[in-house]
Amino acid sequence: MLTDVLWVTPLIALCAALAVSYTQPTVRPPIDLVGYLVLTATLVVPLFWRNSHPRTVFALVSLISFAQWLTEVPAFPANSAVLVAMYAMASHCTFKWALAAGLVSELGIFLALSQWDTVSLGMFLSCSFFVVMIWLTGIYANTRRRYLEGLEERAERAERERDQQARMAAAAERARIARELHDVVAHNVSVIIVQADGASYAIDTDPELARQAVHAISKTGREALAEMRRLVGVLRENAADPAGEAADYTPQPGLAQLEELVRGSSLPVDLRVSGTPQDLPEGEQLAIYRLVQEALTNTLKHGGPGARATVEMEYGRGELVVRITDNGRGAAAPRGVGGHGLLGMRERVSMYGGAVQAAPRPGGGFEVLARLPVAA
Repeated sequence: MLTDVLWVTPLIALCAALAVSYTQPTVRPPIDLVGYLVLTATLVVPLFWRNSHPRTVFALVSLISFAQWLTEVPAFPANSAVLVAMYAMASHCTFKWALAAGLVSELGIFLALSQWDTVSLGMFLSCSFFVVMIWLTGIYANTRRRYLEGLEERAERAERERDQQARMAAAAERARIARELHDVVAHNVSVIIVQADGASYAIDTDPELARQAVHAISKTGREALAEMRRLVGVLRENAADPAGEAADYTPQPGLAQLEELVRGSSLPVDLRVSGTPQDLPEGEQLAIYRLVQEALTNTLKHGGPGARATVEMEYGRGELVVRITDNGRGAAAPRGVGGHGLLGMRERVSMYGGAVQAAPRPGGGFEVLARLPVAA
């Protein structure tokens, strides 16, 4: 690491200078040049692995220095390798290992000075201060490296979370558009199919009825086309498509359009509203509208010939109850199986804290019951 190069190189030079200046014993045991060079090599060479194996290098250098003291060989510049190894321990190991290295180094200073004939307290304190400064420098380098690693890890985690949020948002948007396509297109296409079948049967016997059916097909087709344009506009906006400037900004349907939905249905429907109507958020109104639309579409597809439906809305205290019932075949035709209809109902209503129940009626027919909380 660049930090190690910037700090360790001056430290080695300073340690050597101090060792040369302070290591002046009056009695030096005999040691030849070869022994001096070998001892120097055994102390310096392990330092090349101080960053990858700091504990092993420190232990080896300390043991060699201790053996040197036992044989009464005085300290010399190469013994500063102990301080370099201590710095590596402090900058790469945990605090308990760094503290152990600092204490061992202090002990080494004491043993080295004990070989001198005259040692003052000031000399011992100055050497100890020098060791402590090297130790603190290593602790600082360790703390800074861990801090930078933590920043990198947090940045990577934030990037992963951002990508995950983007994928979740894209999946949610696809699911929402799928529900919109099913709710709108499936309803309109079902109406077109029923009207087309009716027109084909009545074209010879009752031309006027067939003409009305064709007009209904035309009207429903235009509505489906408008809804499709709106959805395509939403897709273009989300994709930042320049062509999205021509998107359709028609407001979403709400409770005010329920009566129009009932009138435009291809089966007899009664709409009943009881209680005191309250202003609801546009999103909640859209959820109720789609709920009724999906229920009527299911009645149209599965109720059989002669089916009738009733849409009841009851405003109560803190609750809106929406009930859609019909007198169709009920349990004879499983509704929503393999599709998104009932699932879309539950998802939409649950977004506003409500619940949906859909089941055949005991006396025949089918019932969809939704309860949504209404703020006071």
